[in-house]
Amino acid sequence: MYTPRHASLRGLRRYPTAARPGRSRRTILVALLLLIGYAAADLFLPWHRDLGRFDPIATGTLETRMWRSYYDRRPVSLFLELAQTLRTQYRFPWLRSYVGAYYGASAAFTFKEGKQRSDYEKAMPALQTYFTLIHNTGDRDFDIARTTRLELEWWIVHREHERYGPDALTNACAEAAASLYMVPANATREHGRLRAQAMLLRDARAEAGDMTDADWAIIQSMLHQSYQSLSHAVSSLPLPLRLRQAGRELRGGRRFVEQGTATFPPQGGSPGQVP
Repeated sequence: MYTPRHASLRGLRRYPTAARPGRSRRTILVALLLLIGYAAADLFLPWHRDLGRFDPIATGTLETRMWRSYYDRRPVSLFLELAQTLRTQYRFPWLRSYVGAYYGASAAFTFKEGKQRSDYEKAMPALQTYFTLIHNTGDRDFDIARTTRLELEWWIVHREHERYGPDALTNACAEAAASLYMVPANATREHGRLRAQAMLLRDARAEAGDMTDADWAIIQSMLHQSYQSLSHAVSSLPLPLRLRQAGRELRGGRRFVEQGTATFPPQGGSPGQVP
């Protein structure tokens, strides 16, 4: 028999069911807000990760893989390997590692298609964005514009090494690393020498048409040694002393980096670049 009491109980049973869609929407909204907040923090907040705390062996191994991807024209592989390097060796947040890898790989393959300096310089915008992301993630207040120019310069010296002196590539690699890590260039010279030798070995074997896995193993060993030298150079001195030796000082509320007699407004070789 139907009574008002039954109607009341049925009504009570309906209320929780009716409320569920509202709770579900609120749950989804909260989840979306949390996701957006995470993405914003990942991509835009300044971090202060120690750029010098990389594993030299792992970094050298990853760079060898990136070189192979670059020369085999596999941009997706290079992108993924550079993202892994930024994330595991330079402690980039997850999303930021992929954004950085996109700009780094884009700069590398833009440069690869170039035939002359004006073509090579088309890689500058993506390369500068790449270094801006490193600057905003790392603990060194290096000059973004200057470091970008030095990075592109060693790419060019490598591409046109026949036009330069025998030590030009060594010096160019050393100066790019010194600018990024804010250490004197003589501290990174051994890193530059080994890295240059690895590049020239690859070039010579490729030109001879008989590049083998054994050659790549030798190159990987040289890159291991190169990054071991770089790790020692950037970690052997306390950061304040490294900054003083690199010529950093405070003037009128703005920081400057001085190299010799030239002064540059501030904006640390770079992680994983391969041209």
